Amino acid sequence: MNNVYDIAHELARALKESDQFKHYQAMKKRVSENEDLSEMINDFQEKNMAMQTQQMLDGTPTEELISQVQSLYQIVMADPLAAQYIQAEIAFTQVVSDIYGILGEVIRVE
Repeated sequence: MNNVYDIAHELARALKESDQFKHYQAMKKRVSENEDLSEMINDFQEKNMAMQTQQMLDGTPTEELISQVQSLYQIVMADPLAAQYIQAEIAFTQVVSDIYGILGEVIRVE
C-alpha cells in the first residue's frame, strides 16, 4: 500500500494542475492588478464570512449584515472581472469541498 502522505502530495499536485485551480489563480492575478477591485472583493468576502460565522454561532445574522452582504454582492457581481473571479473561486472551492466529502465518507466513525 502507498504511503498516505505520498498520496496526499499527489492529490495536492493534481489540485494545482486542475483547470479550476489554474483558472482561479489566473483570475486572482488579474484582480490583484486592480487595487480598488481587490479591496471591494475583500470587503465583500470579509462581510460574507462574518455573516456565515454569525449564522453558525447565533442561528441568524443581523438584518444589517445581511443587507450589507447583499448590497456588496450586487456591486461585486456588476463588475465582469469581479464576477468571473467569484465564479472561479466558487468552482475551485466546490472541488475542494467534494474532496472533503469523499474523505469524510471514508473516515466516518460509526
